[in-house]
Amino acid sequence: MQGERIPIGEVTLNVVIRGEGEPVLLAHGFPLDHSMWEAQINVLAAEGYQVIAPDLRGFGESDPATDKTTMAQFADDLSRLLAKLNVTQPVTFCGLSMGGYIAWQFFQRHRTRLARLILCDTRANDDDEKVARGRLVMAAEVERFGVAKVPSTMVPKLLSPISFEKNAAVVQSLEAMILRQDPAGVAAAQRGMAERENVVHLLPTIDVPTLVICGEADSITPPDVMQEIAAAIADSQYVEIAGAGHMAPMERSVEVNTAILNFLKTS
Repeated sequence: MQGERIPIGEVTLNVVIRGEGEPVLLAHGFPLDHSMWEAQINVLAAEGYQVIAPDLRGFGESDPATDKTTMAQFADDLSRLLAKLNVTQPVTFCGLSMGGYIAWQFFQRHRTRLARLILCDTRANDDDEKVARGRLVMAAEVERFGVAKVPSTMVPKLLSPISFEKNAAVVQSLEAMILRQDPAGVAAAQRGMAERENVVHLLPTIDVPTLVICGEADSITPPDVMQEIAAAIADSQYVEIAGAGHMAPMERSVEVNTAILNFLKTS
């Protein structure tokens, strides 16, 4: 989708904006860009929402990142983006995986901008030492060798077995999306995720309506992890998406769109 180049201070973000109405902000996962939400953007816009889907700093067509981008920096970028767009109404913040990590920071740092949360295939705990070390190794490798080898290791983990075997369009879309990312942005985000904070203690303080979506075959943030998140948030709903893995909005877009619209219209 064609986006707009919007300067927000030290960086310029590429942002797709569709529709008019209550704002919904979509934060993509790693190492992807706004196009992972392609099946949601026009559907939500047609239902009367203003959809704001940026490429995060260092990803897609947004400005490059350098060294490390923390989850707090991503959250602050998005708050500045809303200010630049003159969006004064609180938003529904929808984030997948890394986008969920950013959502925790957005809640803490920009609570007045937040009306609802939608948390897709994400987690609240920080990385253990092994996972954090793996992120730093990957960061160094992509800086040296580029992203050419990333799809072969990541895509099978991102999708459910049935999606990986039977949904060639989603596999190809994910692979192409990863291959067009800037290695510096991928490395910077990995370093930021490696040092992100554990926010499990934050969950009981979340005071906005929250939808928790998880693919039933998600091996990265499995249903039991996401059910615990939903159970810890007072005003929350949990929806499990049959046949989906970690990329539920791409793998089972109709079911995810239904869950999101039901939540938006009733919360």
